[in-house]
Amino acid sequence: MIHSTKHDPDIVVVRPGVDRLTAINARTFKEEVVALIDDGSTRILIDFKDVSFIDSSGLGALTGVLKKIGHKGDLVVCGLNADVEQMFRICRMDRVFTILRDVQSAVQTMSENQ
Repeated sequence: MIHSTKHDPDIVVVRPGVDRLTAINARTFKEEVVALIDDGSTRILIDFKDVSFIDSSGLGALTGVLKKIGHKGDLVVCGLNADVEQMFRICRMDRVFTILRDVQSAVQTMSENQ
């Protein structure tokens, strides 16, 4: 389901691989990202550029990933469209996650904050 690519030596960019992150696929998304963490990835950037909708289950999965990574690394999200960004704001997840504009600026910011 997810698509991941490495940037820099230790930043992994994850694309959910679906246009709607909902209860139907949130568990699989979380399991696949957690597997990356278990394999040693500690700096993860999730690119939502191709995601048009996220529900509370999707946000819950993302929160589970954040909990898994804990203080061992960084989790940043980027590429939110207006609807997805609104869901983050409504659920106050914009206060929990670092949200950046796009992959390029997010990778640059993460590289500067090593």
